[in-house]
Amino acid sequence: MRNIKLTIAYDGTNYLGWQKQKTGPTVQGVLEETLGRLLGHRVKLRAAGRTDAGVHALGQVANFLTTNKMSRADLQRALNALLPKDIAIVKVEEVPIKFNAQYDACSKTYFYQIYNHPIRHPIWRLYSWWVPQKLDLSAMRSCLDIFLGQKDFASFRKTGSDIRSTVRTVYQAKLKWATGTAHMLRFEISARGFLRYMVRNIVGAIVEVGLHRLTPQELREIMAAKDRSLAPPPAPPQGLFLKEVVYKKRREP
Repeated sequence: MRNIKLTIAYDGTNYLGWQKQKTGPTVQGVLEETLGRLLGHRVKLRAAGRTDAGVHALGQVANFLTTNKMSRADLQRALNALLPKDIAIVKVEEVPIKFNAQYDACSKTYFYQIYNHPIRHPIWRLYSWWVPQKLDLSAMRSCLDIFLGQKDFASFRKTGSDIRSTVRTVYQAKLKWATGTAHMLRFEISARGFLRYMVRNIVGAIVEVGLHRLTPQELREIMAAKDRSLAPPPAPPQGLFLKEVVYKKRREP
């Protein structure tokens, strides 16, 4: 038995998210079906995390078990030849049998893109949130420390979620202009794990601060209240990217 780890990039525009569903196309569904045809047996992917409909990934990670002896290089070439153009296998690795892409992750990094210009951009409409009004970046940056460290993010979870614990540990949160792309703001956040809609809810709130519809102090009070109903609506999904998943380095034999 072999355990294969895949690093995957995808454009989430045409998918109902990562997780397989009965109602429409998903990234997991397409990958499992393609792997099954290629390897000659049913494949079950275990992913580092689930991305929602319209969300993209540069470095999603998933693993699966197989008895097929195909080399890693041949597997990567074959998958990329068979997969649709909006999904690609960036890397294929063979890992220990006990490796689990979800539970062994040390941290995940997401970034969110905001196209801040009075005129909408026809290309970036699928990969950013268009905010035509001028944003107060200084006010937005002054809020970022609210989210650092081990905090209860109940005010920034998905409405109706019944998850057992809403406490998460955020290692880094920053906001800067994207290099090489005019008018594009990029919010980047790294954490041990995330609640569903957590990043989009945070972005929705700090944009309200940037528009002077919410003060930094009011945002701090929303965080402390642990009440989702007090926070602004989430940012739209198309601006969100799963950038990378980090694992502990394995010792070479």
